[in-house]
Amino acid sequence: MHGPGSSARVAEGSPRSIVRMSRHAAVEVDLDAIAANVRALAALAPRSSVCAVVKADGYGHGAVQVARAALAGGADCLAVAVVEEGQQLRDHGIEVPVLLLSEPPPDAMSAAHAARLTPLVYTPEGIDAAAAAAQGASRPWSVHLKVDTGMHRAGADPRDAVALAGRIAAAPSLRLAGTATHLAAADEPERHVTAEQLCRFREVLADLCRAGIDPGVRHAANSAGLIAHPDSHLDLVRPGISIYGLPPSPSLRGRVPLRPAMTVRARVSLVRDVDKGEGVSYGLRHVFDEPARLAVVPLGYADGVPRRLGTAGGEVLIGGVRRPIRGVVTMDQLMVEVTGGPAVRPGDEVVLIGRQGGEEITAQEWADRLDTIAYEVVCGFGPRLPRHHVTAGDGPA
Repeated sequence: MHGPGSSARVAEGSPRSIVRMSRHAAVEVDLDAIAANVRALAALAPRSSVCAVVKADGYGHGAVQVARAALAGGADCLAVAVVEEGQQLRDHGIEVPVLLLSEPPPDAMSAAHAARLTPLVYTPEGIDAAAAAAQGASRPWSVHLKVDTGMHRAGADPRDAVALAGRIAAAPSLRLAGTATHLAAADEPERHVTAEQLCRFREVLADLCRAGIDPGVRHAANSAGLIAHPDSHLDLVRPGISIYGLPPSPSLRGRVPLRPAMTVRARVSLVRDVDKGEGVSYGLRHVFDEPARLAVVPLGYADGVPRRLGTAGGEVLIGGVRRPIRGVVTMDQLMVEVTGGPAVRPGDEVVLIGRQGGEEITAQEWADRLDTIAYEVVCGFGPRLPRHHVTAGDGPA
């Protein structure tokens, strides 16, 4: 891990020290990888602007630092989910347009307007609240109309789109700056759902034009749409998980060169021997058939390591060797069997996600073992783990 004032230039194979960390565990984020991923994704849609999605604290990577890296990589604007996330970007001096992907509650509209966010709206109540929040401003507030073309989570019914767009146009304090939809199954390219959604969206856009309403910036593509569905490359694309170096689904792995940005590291805190027939961790559910050696690692489910990762076959890397987690992961610690192989000592580096030597454990590997998605894995690492943002320059960002 890199601490303040340390260099991010680390020779291949050299040890990394974890400094200023009482628990000797942290998340390391490669900002150069973020920027490179944005460049690679932008190349897929050269006629579209790129909106980097940095909601959920940059999918667990650190929103402010990721936002700056994404902009350095060529992103034109950013997107968040809630008003507070947008306010955080503004508080750190980020002034590019920021889309608010969900319609904020009426009592949050004034805060969204004050933070100069661009909300997606899709209900009469939301539009009226936005109009009221912008009343008296020196210029109309730009909003985007979100249309539900099949995901059925949020967005206006296509049959209501023209009326809602007209409601926006009739409000002097508002301007319809864009029209959007969200793709439900773009990460399954063999299905026809995405084509059907895009067809419905084009019909809505045509209806708006026939009604004399300019739809503004048109956007539909999430990461999977950007990678697998060129027809979704409209005026704007909204990559999320892919800017962090993770494919939206295993079926899209390798479609575009991506570099995982997150590494989760720790250090062995204790090494101990256990006898044949002894169990380990709560419930003593793993019992050793032979004498064994265990390494204790100071990370647990309170940090984002799922409790059942060990019983699901999870492994870590120590000395470039895969080592199995034994027993259930506890709140603050987990146990790894290190019987045989190279000797393991307290202080040795442990990689939970990332590369060590010639081995790599990915967030997708965790997701496969836990029957979930990589999004949930990276978003799950909590605030007890400091984020160290590193670049190829002279130190962490």
